[in-house]
Amino acid sequence: MHNNTLKQYKKEIKKKYEIAKEGQHFDYLYKPSRGKLRDFCWMIFEDGATPEDLNVFRNFFSMDFEPTKKNKFKEKKDKFRPIETFFKGETDLTNIDAINMAAILVDFQPRPFKKFRSEEIKQLESIEEAKAKKAAKAKKESLENSSEKKKKSGKKAKHENLFASFRNMFSRKIMALSSG
Repeated sequence: MHNNTLKQYKKEIKKKYEIAKEGQHFDYLYKPSRGKLRDFCWMIFEDGATPEDLNVFRNFFSMDFEPTKKNKFKEKKDKFRPIETFFKGETDLTNIDAINMAAILVDFQPRPFKKFRSEEIKQLESIEEAKAKKAAKAKKESLENSSEKKKKSGKKAKHENLFASFRNMFSRKIMALSSG
């Protein structure tokens, strides 16, 4: 399940990229290069980032994000090569930190992968729970329908018995009158 979920995460990021490259950040994403992706990444983090995104930054670049370290960050251009080729469809990403950075660049949610995976698990659990509730409801309805049929057949039997009793009583009266 882990590999399929990671594949799904990358597939969803790629879908989001296809939409994002036509949007507001067209200049950075349409024909991505390492330099454009680096500059776009800096802009995203300079505008403010979540603690999870800052953790991805730290893991991916082996440094904390600090606005005063822009020159040191500019040296990290080659770190974007796998993301560039992933967006272009030339390669697949295998490094989880690179995958999470790609998610940040296209603003894919939920991210990072750990959060995506837990959302996926929650959805699966919800689906299983819904199936179980549906099965329980169907079983309850089946039992109720079965009980209704028994009641109806019981009423029918009572009516038949009442009719038979009335017929027998009426037959005896007629016989008594005709013999007497």
